[in-house]
Amino acid sequence: MHGMKEIIQEAESLPIEERAIVVDSLLRSLNPISTEIDIEWIKVAKRRLAELRSGSVKAVPGADVFAKIKERFEK
Repeated sequence: MHGMKEIIQEAESLPIEERAIVVDSLLRSLNPISTEIDIEWIKVAKRRLAELRSGSVKAVPGADVFAKIKERFEK
């Protein structure tokens, strides 16, 4: 059996796409999937996408969001 350091070194040598899969798998093992929660998030995402497409809400650029957060916490 591999030790933790060896496993990390081996994972780091993988292509980025495969590392992302490894990370996702590990995170899912810490926080098991809840079908009910996933269904609710899908509903929210679909509703928000519909709002964006209809023009009833406007998207805020990520840079603006992070600038406001930075400003808020620098006070």
